[in-house]
Amino acid sequence: MRNAITLDAIRVLEAIDNKGSFSAAAQALFKVPSAITYTMQKLESDLGVVLFDRSNKRAVLTPAGRLVLDEGIQLLQSSARLEEKVHQLESGWEAKLTIAKDTIIPDAQLFEILGRFCGLNKQVEITIIEEVLGGGWDALYTKRADIAIGVTGELPKGQFNVHALGELEFVFAVARHHPLADFVGLIETQHIKQFPTLVVADSSRTLPGRSSGLFDSKQVIRVSNMPSKIQAQIQGIGVGFLPLHLIKKELETGELIIKGCAIPRPPIPVYFAVEKGRAGKALEWFSQELKQQMWFV
Repeated sequence: MRNAITLDAIRVLEAIDNKGSFSAAAQALFKVPSAITYTMQKLESDLGVVLFDRSNKRAVLTPAGRLVLDEGIQLLQSSARLEEKVHQLESGWEAKLTIAKDTIIPDAQLFEILGRFCGLNKQVEITIIEEVLGGGWDALYTKRADIAIGVTGELPKGQFNVHALGELEFVFAVARHHPLADFVGLIETQHIKQFPTLVVADSSRTLPGRSSGLFDSKQVIRVSNMPSKIQAQIQGIGVGFLPLHLIKKELETGELIIKGCAIPRPPIPVYFAVEKGRAGKALEWFSQELKQQMWFV
């Protein structure tokens, strides 16, 4: 089925509206006036509506004509973006890029990088998804993401290119009004088990789930991301280890207090990873930027 509205017809309609007459539009488009008239008459005939009020010297759009032009301009813009993406793809820039960001990665730092990328004026559609623990590996494995930032744990062998981002330091922190806030001495397991433990649930869909920071406590409360865990601990709902780099403001204000804990939680190496063999200038650009960022200070 042939569509009545073509991109060429929309360009003619736009020129007539801008210039105010068919003859002026013909000059602007380097066409003969009869070609402009024929294009509009055919469009009106195919649509079965009148697009211009021809009772005045100036060509004025009818409501139907205004609707066709307003919607048509969006089609022109979409067509231009599509052409740009095709040319861009030929030059090595991907049309889309999905980034899986672990919940331990600060949004502000990633958005700074994203802002610099936007300054390149490349028509690359960026999607950022949040993952937890093994979720980043899972996103790569299932091809839900092109790059995973903040992955930890045992590194898969052979399938991905992996680059170190630094080490993640955890501290045992409680709310200033929590019963353990005034505890003197090293907090032992028997003290912790009296209170709910807050943990962030693994977001893996296909790979085996992992757990982190689990204690022998009277209750486990799972949340979907690290900001929720931090907020819950600020409100004194439970206890647990928190990433030091994400709670510095709360420590300064006294909302959270670091307590000595007998349960060891050593620093954890953190990486970003991409699938081997994946190519693209956007992926390469982000990889270089990620290597230069200080993430856990």
